[in-house]
Amino acid sequence: MFCRESSSSLLPLNIAKSLSPLFPKPPALINPISPGRRDKLPRPNLRGRCKVTASRFNIEKIGDIMKKSVKKIKVKGFITAKESLLDGVTLPRLDDHLADLGGRSLLVELISTEMDPLTGMEKDPVKDYAQRIWSEVPHEKYECVFEVPEDFGTVGAIRVQNRYHKEIFLKEMELELPNGSVTFTCDSWIAPKSVDPAMRIFFSNKSYLPSQTPEPLKQFRKEELENLQGKNREQVGEFTMHERVYDYDMYNDLGNPETDPRPVIGGPSHPYPRRCKTGREPCDSDPSSEQRYGLNFYVPRDEEFSSAKGTSFTAKAILAALPSVIPQLESILMDPHLPFPHFKAIENLFEEGIDLPKDAGLLPLLPRLVRAGVEASDDILQFEAPVLINNDRFSWLRDDEFARQTLAGLNPYSIQLVQEWPLKSKLDPVIYGDPTSLITWDIVEREVKGNMSVDEALKNKKLFVLDYHDLLLPYVNKVRELDNTTLYASRTLFFLSDDSTLRPVAIELTCPPNINKPQWKQVFTPGYDATSCWLWSLAKTHVIAHDAGYHQLISHWLRTHCCMEPYIIAANRQLSAMHPIYRLLHPHFRYTMEINARARQSLINAGGIIETCFWPGKYSIELSSDVYDKLWRFDMEGLPADLIRRGLAEEDETAKHGLRLTIPDYPFANDGLILWDSIKEWVADYVKHYYPDAELIKSDEELQGWWSEVRNIGHGDKKDEPWWPVLETQDDLINVVTTIAWVASGHHAAVNFGQYGYGGYFPNRPTTTRIRMPVEEPTDEELKEFYETPEKVMLNTYPSQKQATLVMVTLDLLSTHSPDEEYIGEYPEASWTNEPIIYAAYERLKGRLQYLEGVIDERNVTLSLKNRAGAGVVKYELLKPTSKHGVTGMGVPYSISI
Repeated sequence: MFCRESSSSLLPLNIAKSLSPLFPKPPALINPISPGRRDKLPRPNLRGRCKVTASRFNIEKIGDIMKKSVKKIKVKGFITAKESLLDGVTLPRLDDHLADLGGRSLLVELISTEMDPLTGMEKDPVKDYAQRIWSEVPHEKYECVFEVPEDFGTVGAIRVQNRYHKEIFLKEMELELPNGSVTFTCDSWIAPKSVDPAMRIFFSNKSYLPSQTPEPLKQFRKEELENLQGKNREQVGEFTMHERVYDYDMYNDLGNPETDPRPVIGGPSHPYPRRCKTGREPCDSDPSSEQRYGLNFYVPRDEEFSSAKGTSFTAKAILAALPSVIPQLESILMDPHLPFPHFKAIENLFEEGIDLPKDAGLLPLLPRLVRAGVEASDDILQFEAPVLINNDRFSWLRDDEFARQTLAGLNPYSIQLVQEWPLKSKLDPVIYGDPTSLITWDIVEREVKGNMSVDEALKNKKLFVLDYHDLLLPYVNKVRELDNTTLYASRTLFFLSDDSTLRPVAIELTCPPNINKPQWKQVFTPGYDATSCWLWSLAKTHVIAHDAGYHQLISHWLRTHCCMEPYIIAANRQLSAMHPIYRLLHPHFRYTMEINARARQSLINAGGIIETCFWPGKYSIELSSDVYDKLWRFDMEGLPADLIRRGLAEEDETAKHGLRLTIPDYPFANDGLILWDSIKEWVADYVKHYYPDAELIKSDEELQGWWSEVRNIGHGDKKDEPWWPVLETQDDLINVVTTIAWVASGHHAAVNFGQYGYGGYFPNRPTTTRIRMPVEEPTDEELKEFYETPEKVMLNTYPSQKQATLVMVTLDLLSTHSPDEEYIGEYPEASWTNEPIIYAAYERLKGRLQYLEGVIDERNVTLSLKNRAGAGVVKYELLKPTSKHGVTGMGVPYSISI
């Protein structure tokens, strides 16, 4: 049976004549074409299965004649690449030099988007070997010259095989076609043929929905996703980086079951997002836990930090430095419990530094920490003064600064409106004691010196709270059993003044009952005599430590780093690299899996920096699991929904951004809403271009597969929650993508890049408290010490010298922008520039972000905005989109890259 048209009608006239010996007379159709019968004709099979009667002609002979007859044109291709570096030095091999000399370094194939009209099959790829024509370590350039049939059609993909014995980073390939050049953006490591003989596929910069994919690319699209899912994996055991497998696992590798066990985080007992699977062997004594060995944890190769950056202070160097920094600082500070003897000793960290052993080898790892003025002193570790104490060295002592930082500091995500009075716990009173707070309206009224009733205060939205009571109370007794730390549950009440500033009015600290004593709780207020002033300052220290721990474990780690990883894994498993939504989200995924793997290695692991230096100790990740279980909801992770949830905003169509803020001068919210709206408008323009019809969203199997996997596997412990969005309309998709983009960019920037500026001077943000309040069942000796040397009690409450120094080093490193940071709106993705409508939308985004920069600058010099401007006040710049590299306290990268 023949295809619809006659064979000769598919060919140019000169080719048809050359085939006449094969066709003595024109072949007759078995089913003649008639106006009402076209649907009965056999259709060409797009995978080459269109049935042709073998006796009528020889398809192979026709193909051979066609190949000889079709004119070919020469097409040059230029590949930009980088060599793999090891400690900055390339590793040459004789056979690699021979490959270069023979011009057989890389095998490259061009894949057409068009089917062969005669056979109904994919056109044969056009091949050539790329020859290196230029090299200046680590950069290289290669040239190919392809003999391309004139009727080859559009090149939709390239396939590359690495004939070297080293991996190579393929940046891009540019084809010089008669009608203009075409660029394939690769940005990927390619393993050598000896390690992975399969050819790597790279699609053009044109994006396609699955249903719109050119037929010859469909199988390649499917096979590439199967490779990333690990379906074609042959070996077993730990993944190797060249495999590029994306899969899920629980957090079961944080401790050692034999020496320092930790529970498996993820599953019914401890719900949690999933992390990247490594394939490591289970522990012998506990098969549910994974072995920890080696210097690195597996992540797919393209998720790793870039390597060829010379001697720049990079994200890779930052995290690699930490395991070396910790033991060296520990060797200097022998006593882990040693407090600072006086406040001058704390100031000396910035003025005189710490003596280091001559052979410490620490300073090259920490270049920013050493001032240029002490370059000759190789044995001094001297910290840069954070912006907080540079601006006003006593600001951290004041109540107004304590309150201001809840709105414009490191953790603007915890302050919430009081909507019920009295404050009351929801925990079981049989276990945890009297649930009613001791903060009475009489106490509040005395502090605010007003004639307002409690009902009026609630109605006028004047009361706000940092409420860590119910979250911390179940952990108090457990944490108090740990060495060198203590804990209370806390509530801190604030009153909103007419000038939009908050005034702290009361702090309540609580201990639950245990077998030895009943519940203990006490309220502290700003003092008017020496004793009450010191007690108030100590109570603030405990509250700020609670906020510092919540910030690091919840606002920062859980809600950004941890919850982002499932979106990334699912996207790589379910969305093709040519899918428009993958290309929209991909900049927001850069380096996140790598930074998370390194966090499991030295930050959140058993005995890591978080457990060593923050008050929850070994319960840190277990605590974050509790918060995930009780509080995390995807539909509340967007900025407007988060503000409304906390009572900090109300929907109002007449207000700017559609929200009316409860606290008008809320720097994080004011700047954040401009950024949120900018991202959302960009996402809306993008989504509506590729999905003009909602049916395209419903029928997109890759998109639906991605979102289903996010919900059912990546965040599978919450898969049955009713609040999960569905992807049925344009608005559904816009809201989902905007939320993910916001969390990766604005949310993370707001809680990360001010860490050293606010926490580098640790009395402003102590990460733990080590002794109880002096009025909680004190001994005579403790009371005497408090009354005679209250400063000593304060210093003993703070983190030890070892803890403080480790945190300062860590916060300095983690607040640093790498020189290769990619800021939101700074540069477009290649696929965006390929589509004029998308590029125009991107330019509008860029313009809105430049507008935001100007607005932030103007707000920071407007003295009526007292939460961000004034004498010695640290400007709120955390959501300024761009920054230079280093510790700047500004800059919004696309992704969670540090």
